[in-house]
Amino acid sequence: MRIPGTYHVAATVGIVLILELLSAVFWAGSWWLLDQEVQAFRLERPDLLIGLLIGLLLALIFLLDLAWRNRALKRFAAAGTLARMVPGNSNLRVLVKFLLLRHALSFIVVAAAGPQFGTRLAEVRSEGIDLVVAIDVSNSMECEDLRPSRMEAARRSMEQLIDKLRGDRLGIVVFAGEAFVQLPITADRSAAKLFLNAVNTNSVGTQGTAIGAAIDLARESFEKDVPGSKAIIVITDGENHEDDAEGAARAAAEAGIVVHTIGMGTPEGGPLPVRRNGQVTGFRKDQNGTTVVSRLNEPMLQRIAAEGKGMYVRATSTSSGMEQLVADLRSLDTTEKGSFMYTSHEDQFQYPLGIGILLALAGLGLGERRHWRDQWTTVKL
Repeated sequence: MRIPGTYHVAATVGIVLILELLSAVFWAGSWWLLDQEVQAFRLERPDLLIGLLIGLLLALIFLLDLAWRNRALKRFAAAGTLARMVPGNSNLRVLVKFLLLRHALSFIVVAAAGPQFGTRLAEVRSEGIDLVVAIDVSNSMECEDLRPSRMEAARRSMEQLIDKLRGDRLGIVVFAGEAFVQLPITADRSAAKLFLNAVNTNSVGTQGTAIGAAIDLARESFEKDVPGSKAIIVITDGENHEDDAEGAARAAAEAGIVVHTIGMGTPEGGPLPVRRNGQVTGFRKDQNGTTVVSRLNEPMLQRIAAEGKGMYVRATSTSSGMEQLVADLRSLDTTEKGSFMYTSHEDQFQYPLGIGILLALAGLGLGERRHWRDQWTTVKL
């Protein structure tokens, strides 16, 4: 039996658990309904919904705190006098105040997740530069002196570049012993990412590292009658140099095209793994049975960048070096590349945010003790 003047802990636990279950059903049902019935519904930052779990933690803390208060009250005075000594205790007000603040947090978390629905067409005028990236796909790019491999590090640097494009147009050339156009110059970033996923060491059958041929092909990929700045980025370890890469970079610079290089690997290098079913079963060996070690040819890449009036950057396992090159590309003169229509989602965060603020204000404005008239009546009774 509850002692007068204390809190209804058992009843409060039951109410809180029921409301938590109803809250979970409400949010799950709301998600399903919006996803099924509302056009183009999405969350811009869905990972933030994990913040809803904080509400469960707050509920546990609240119930433990209420039990601790009850225990302290029972120690404070005898059962017969407790109600007269603390007449203002209100279990209902304490519970309602908690529920208002707890569910205000849920609505604010949902608002932070960025709910969006409804779309609108917007016209964007695109300004930028034309850029061609030449990626080495020779076997030496399988070397693991960069983690997880030079090839994966090169692909990661390309992904970072694509994400940073703002109105620029991009083309992709792959090369080993020969060079091929993987993606013609385009402003479509989605297409660039799609074609990038297909880039690997099997993309070119002829082995080698024809950097000069890649630079020449990249230079020919630019539309000659289109004004604006142009640049080439060569991503390679620089091994097995077969042609006049420095001369190709010089010819590109004379045509007004800047040539940058990114070195993939380390000067110390590493062995080339042999894989079977995705597992490393050994390392490549030469005709004498000696393990082949692939090393970064840094001096040559520095000379190519110098002839191309560009910058050389060495990639590491933690940094692709693309940030430095993007900063340099941003210094080039941009020209208008046309305009295009795109579909944008309308932000609707203001609705859950408004509800959350109203609930929070109501909770903060609600006291935990009964009104003085209620207290006086309680004392007299």
